[in-house]
Amino acid sequence: MTKRKADYCPYCGTALETAVFEGRDRRFCPDCEEIVFQNPVPGGSVVVLDGDSVLLIERANEPHRGAWAVPGGILEVDEPARVGAARELEEEAGLSVDPDALELVRTGFDIDDPDEGSYLSICFAIDREDTEGTLDPGSECSDARWWAVETLETTDAWVRPIDRRRVAAAVERLRGESVRLDD
Repeated sequence: MTKRKADYCPYCGTALETAVFEGRDRRFCPDCEEIVFQNPVPGGSVVVLDGDSVLLIERANEPHRGAWAVPGGILEVDEPARVGAARELEEEAGLSVDPDALELVRTGFDIDDPDEGSYLSICFAIDREDTEGTLDPGSECSDARWWAVETLETTDAWVRPIDRRRVAAAVERLRGESVRLDD
């Protein structure tokens, strides 16, 4: 199993061929006689709402350096999505939360180039009052601050479309309000 489209077997290094399996073209190792599946990488994120404001971090690293985003990242192999999302919130913004208090608001795929892989996004939300700590951007962030949700509709700042969708889903789930934030 790989994130990116593989040209060589990750187990033995043999050049992969194409084989039809379950009605789809798949990468196949003729030496191992194994299908090499390309699967999405799971990630968790947390939208934190404080009244009419939302917490966003500015990404300091690639991909998407300089973009404003909901705190989140790749889940570790041994952690449930809620635990990983809570870990990412603390690492990126300095806020801690009980993972069991997180409300699931959306899941979805983030795919720019299928050959480069995809990201399975599991997004949670929480009210600021249910978090602890002081806003403090972590090493992967250039900044962290509160944004008025209504400004996300008109800002010239780079807020990724997936993060706009995450915020809209959180506002709808926690506040019962519908907002359109897609660009």
